[in-house]
Amino acid sequence: MSTVKYIFVTGGVASSLGKGIVSASLAKLLQSQDFRVTIQKFDPYINVDPGTLNPYEHGECFVTDDGAETDLDLGHYERFLNVKTSQANNVTTGRIYQTVIEKERKGDFLGKTVQVIPHITNEIKERMKILGKTEDYDIIITEIGGTVGDIESLPYIESVRQIVYELGDNNSMVIHLTLIPFLSATGELKTKPTQHSVKTLMESGIKADVIVCRTENDLSSDLRDKIALFCNVRREAVIQSIDVETIYDVPLKMLEEGLNKVVIKKLNLKPNSEPNLEQWKSFLKKYKNPKKSIEVALVGKYVELRDSYKSILESLIHAGAYNEVEVKVKSVHSEHLEKEKSIDLLTGFDGIIVAPGFGERGIEGKIKAITFAREKNIPFFGICLGMQMAVIEYARNVLNFKEANSTEINKKSKYPVIDLMEDQKRLKIKGGTMRLGAWDCKLEKGSMAREIYKKEIISERHRHRFEFNDFYKNQILHGDLKSVGTNPETGLVEIIEKLNHPWFVGVQFHPEYKSTVSNPHPLFVSFIKASIEASTKTK
Repeated sequence: MSTVKYIFVTGGVASSLGKGIVSASLAKLLQSQDFRVTIQKFDPYINVDPGTLNPYEHGECFVTDDGAETDLDLGHYERFLNVKTSQANNVTTGRIYQTVIEKERKGDFLGKTVQVIPHITNEIKERMKILGKTEDYDIIITEIGGTVGDIESLPYIESVRQIVYELGDNNSMVIHLTLIPFLSATGELKTKPTQHSVKTLMESGIKADVIVCRTENDLSSDLRDKIALFCNVRREAVIQSIDVETIYDVPLKMLEEGLNKVVIKKLNLKPNSEPNLEQWKSFLKKYKNPKKSIEVALVGKYVELRDSYKSILESLIHAGAYNEVEVKVKSVHSEHLEKEKSIDLLTGFDGIIVAPGFGERGIEGKIKAITFAREKNIPFFGICLGMQMAVIEYARNVLNFKEANSTEINKKSKYPVIDLMEDQKRLKIKGGTMRLGAWDCKLEKGSMAREIYKKEIISERHRHRFEFNDFYKNQILHGDLKSVGTNPETGLVEIIEKLNHPWFVGVQFHPEYKSTVSNPHPLFVSFIKASIEASTKTK
């Protein structure tokens, strides 16, 4: 294909309607027709990236292979498409302004007054076109964060207007996602909010080509006609997005609605095949028809907001479907485990995951959960901080290093078995300075990890400042707790395993970032398999 096509996805009426899922679903449909598709997210907040944002505020920070700290929607993109994203797939207002100001300081603008138009909008447009210039894709889907009418979104909306004009007919289109609320008092679905949202978009000079309507109830034919008439779109371009059991149903719903056909017609595309979603349907069939169920505890300190551990939860869905089992996940707040007689909170589970995190809050609760899993022979999976806590727990309770700790928690610890990475000790800037992105790990022969991955060298994504203190390697990792995976360049301990235990694994990296529908992560698959076996033995 000679010309890259661009699809812009905007939102109105309310936030969190699911632009990311609709974008990912459309991309999946187009991909299933042999188009090369990627998705990018433009966020209106002024943070350079979400790396320093509180998980309660923004949910999970998703990390790409090239070390970008990005919006959690990029996780959806990767999980749906099984295609890696990068720094170029997530851009924020902060990054845009940072770049423009740096250019101004260097004198790139030849003394001109730097303004939102054209300098900020030009930078936005340039960023929107970066992936298209690689010649790796036929279609670029761009999700615009926020809602139409927001002050902070205005430069992005103006940029979309300009780029649609510049690209010409059949090379771009705009999809507007909106809400059709149901008024229970009158028993009616109301279209007026959608009309106002589309009007706001048109006042900015943009005409929506497709209206995707989030709704709890089916849209009648009359309502679809009304929306088409008053929002100035074709009847077939009014797409219903009804609430579904799982986000993985959405591509099939969009297929039923004919969203891909509308897009293909508007962009004058010539697909090589009809949509092929057999693998996707097979995954859904296994997910919805499990042969049994198991219960897994997710121990963390951000459990009040499920999006804080979004990738872990989705990885468990992928692994559950692979093993044809329903994985019932119960969140357990690590702080609650610090109370007396709180151990009852962990009884009855077939597996325990100790989640990543930062800071000292809830640490002792995580250690308590690990002790329980180790002593009761319950499958245990420690991720990042979870692995570090497993080392501390073993050092304290098995090897009698009673004051063992991480210097993140206690800088004066007598036994700092987890310590700040050497290259982190000189840093003063927090944003974007952690160990980030994909790093190699060499797996030991005969280890369970080697058997799980079925290869010697693996690559996994990282996001951490603290690591196992190599000074204690011979003192701690010499008995039945072993280091079975290390970075070939630095010697960093990446994976630990406990012998004489059904399944006890801690990893310094974040395997959840690489699990997809097509390729469930092998560690999660193995953990769920072990939890099934544990369940069978106890029930």
